[in-house]
Amino acid sequence: MRYVFLALAVWGIIHPMSYFLRWFAENELDLWAMVDAWHVNAATSGLVWDLTIAAVTLSVWVVYEACQQRDWMRLLVIPATFFIGVSCGLPLYLYLRMRPQ
Repeated sequence: MRYVFLALAVWGIIHPMSYFLRWFAENELDLWAMVDAWHVNAATSGLVWDLTIAAVTLSVWVVYEACQQRDWMRLLVIPATFFIGVSCGLPLYLYLRMRPQ
């Protein structure tokens, strides 16, 4: 199961990033334009907030468990979640969590 989570984390990097890189190729590295595009209508704004709340929830859980288990490697999930997405961060966390101790 651990390798299934690793494969999902890799997919969570490649698939969303292909869209982001295409968007950046068309619009340069204008992050504010990307944020504006995320809020083009109520449906996209709802999706942005859904993913933001999921990312914050995952981050709180990661910090809590990392402190409890003294497993600081799990904290790598937080930048992965916010710089790539929940589609990478969550399976990466599950992969790291299932490591033999």
